[in-house]
Parts: sequence; C-alpha cells; structure tokens
Amino acid sequence: MSVAQKTWIIVVLAAVVVLIYYLRPILTPFLASFILAYLGSPLVNRLERWKLQRTLAVLVVFVLTLIVLALILLLVIPMVVREIAALLTHAPQVIAWFQANVLPWLTAHLGVRPDVLAPARLMGLVSSNFASAGKLAGQVLLSVSSSGGAVFEFFINLILIPVVTFYLLRDWNRMVERIAALVPRAAEHTVTRLVRECDAVLGAFLRGQLLVMVCLAIFYSLVLSIIGLNNAVAIGVVAGVLSFVPYLGIITGLTLALITALLQGQGWLLPVEVAIVFTLGQLLSDLVLTPRLVGERIGLHPVLVIFAILVGGALFGFAGILLALPVAAACTVLVRYARERYVESRLYQDGGDVP
Repeated sequence: MSVAQKTWIIVVLAAVVVLIYYLRPILTPFLASFILAYLGSPLVNRLERWKLQRTLAVLVVFVLTLIVLALILLLVIPMVVREIAALLTHAPQVIAWFQANVLPWLTAHLGVRPDVLAPARLMGLVSSNFASAGKLAGQVLLSVSSSGGAVFEFFINLILIPVVTFYLLRDWNRMVERIAALVPRAAEHTVTRLVRECDAVLGAFLRGQLLVMVCLAIFYSLVLSIIGLNNAVAIGVVAGVLSFVPYLGIITGLTLALITALLQGQGWLLPVEVAIVFTLGQLLSDLVLTPRLVGERIGLHPVLVIFAILVGGALFGFAGILLALPVAAACTVLVRYARERYVESRLYQDGGDVP
C-alpha cells in the first residue's frame, strides 16, 4: 500500500470520527439498535436454521425479549411500591429512632446542637418556606415544559430503537455480506481475521457477562432470602441485571437492601448481614465469576473499564455507557494486532531510519 493510499485512509477515518462526534445526538438510538441487533442475530440465525422464515424468527426474538422485560418490571415495580408504602408507614418509628440514636451521636462526636435537626424545627422550616418552595416548583415545571423537546426526543428514541433493531435484524446477514464485498481484496485476509477475532471476543464477553448477571442475581436472591430480607428476590434480580454496568449493580442493590433492612426494624444485625452479603457478592464477581466466565484473555483493567464508561457516557449518554465495555473489548483485538505489527516492523527490530 502506497503512502498516498495510507494517507487517504487516515483522512477518511478522521472525517468519519469527526462526523460521528457531531452527529452523536441522533446516532444514539442507531448505536443502541446496532448492539441489540448484534446480540439478537445469533438467535435469529439459529431459528432460521430450524426452518423458520427470517422475519418470523425476528418477531419471535422480539416477543421473547418483551416477555423477559415485562417479567422484570412486574417483579421490580411492586417492590418499589411496597418500599414506598413501608417508608410512609414507618416514618414515625424512623423519626423516633433518629432522635434516640443518630442525633445523640451527632451531638457527641460532631458537636451538632440537638435543636438544629429536631423534627419540629425542620417542619417549621418547611412551613415557613412553603411559599418559596411553591415558587421553586413553578420554576421547575416551567423548565420541564421548556425542555419538552428533550422529552419528545426520549419518546421518539423509545419508538425508534425497536423499529431500527427489527430492520437491522431482518437484513443483518445481507448487510454483512455487502460490507465484506467492499473490503479491498489485498486487505481481505487481514480484515477478515480481525473481524472474526472481534466477533469471538465480543461473543465471549457478552455471553460471559450474561452468565455473571444470572449467577449474581441467583446468589443475591438466595442469600438475602436466607438472612430474612423482605423483597430479596426483586432486590437480587435488580442487582444482578445492573451488574452489567460495573459498580452500578452493587451500589443499587446495596442501597435498596439497606433501606429494606432498616425498615424491617430488626436492629443493626440485618443491615450488617446485608453489607456482608454484597461484599461477598462483589468478591465472588471479581475473583471467581468474571475471570472464569469472561476470561482473562478479554478482561479489561479496572482503570480502563472506568475510562471507557466515562468516555462512552460523555459521547453518547446512557447508550454510550452500555456500549463502552463491548467496544473496549473489541478494541483490545485491534491493540493486540497493532502491537503485533509493531514488533514485526523494522522500527522495532533495528530502529529503521531512526538514529
């Protein structure tokens, strides 16, 4: 490949990156649809091998996905309603517990005057500032109404993602064949090798993460039920599902579990047991499940994980957070290939033209 050709390729890639950056607000639903289609394509292909027509196979996958999401919502929403009802019911006991335990500790160790956080004083502050609070609420409502475009965009994306995903799934194989036909013949072997390695890494990564999510959901649900926590199954499922985003699962699950434990009113033993359960769950994930199910070969350094998530969120919002780890896992293939080429190059072997 000549220098002019390499320069042209670099210019085109740079232009594509710049274009993606400036179009990122409208690319988010398409990126989300692409990753969903990539995840669903193997299942659709398997159904197609079972003599099911492609469009019908896509519909079957859609229905199964909707059923799973509906089951999760039916499990989580009643838990949230029960927790809110329990919080309202136990509000007087929580206030009494706060006055008897927390307030004296704050006074003894931090020098906070008891009258500063007295419930009666706090209620007086709320009453005296009710007018300004109402004004603030009006400003918030005005802000929400003025940002109606963002709300409209959210619902448009909510409708657009499944529609785009359906068409991508239906025509996935044809798109892959057409893209493969555009690859320069001289680079066909290298590109095919890299694509296959990326596909293998992504497949192993996503399958491993799914197994980790299932194992953590079972672990949390089972152990939290054993220690007697209310809504243990729902909390365990939430913690397991959200574990796909690093640290979000344990933070959300631990918060829900601690609130539930405190509302059960069984003293400090249950919250301590909850903290121990989630500590063990995190150790189980980091030391056993992730190395064995995801594998060291495609594992990412924790610093790289955090960096990838922050970059994905900054560029594409929540969809970028979800896409960050699969993209980073695929990039490891390209980094390994670049290192391989560098080690084989004259620049590394004998310094090339470098003095």
